Amino acid sequence: MSRRTDRINEQLREEISMLLTRQIKDPRLNAVISITRVVSSGDLRSARVYISVMGNQAIKQAALAGIQSAASFLRRELRDRINMKHTPFLSYELDSSLDEADQLLRLMNQVKLDEPAPEALGPEAANSEISGGA
Repeated sequence: MSRRTDRINEQLREEISMLLTRQIKDPRLNAVISITRVVSSGDLRSARVYISVMGNQAIKQAALAGIQSAASFLRRELRDRINMKHTPFLSYELDSSLDEADQLLRLMNQVKLDEPAPEALGPEAANSEISGGA
C-alpha cells in the first residue's frame, strides 16, 4: 500500500471512531467498540472497516447491525470531514483477530499452568532433564 492510502486509512479510522462515540445515539452501540483497521481499495472508492466489540456474540451482532444501519450517515459525515474526490463506500465487518489472540494467550497460559516446573519435581528430575534424561 502507498503512504497516501495508509494515511487515508488511518484518517478514516480516526474519524469513524470519533463519529461512533460522539454523533451516533443508537442503543445497540452502547458496547465497547473499537475500529481496529480500515483497508481501502486501490482506487479508494471502497473500504472495509474492521470493528472489535467487547461482549458475547449477540452483543457483537447487534453492534454490527447498529453500525450498518448508520452507514449512510457515517459516509455523509466523512464526506464533509475528509477532503477526497470520492468518499469511499464503507463495508463493516467484525474483526475476530483480537478474540483469536486472546484465545491463544489463554491456551498458552493453560499449558504453562499445567506443566510442572523442574523445581517442583525435585532435584533428581531437574538434574535428569538437564543431563538429557540419563
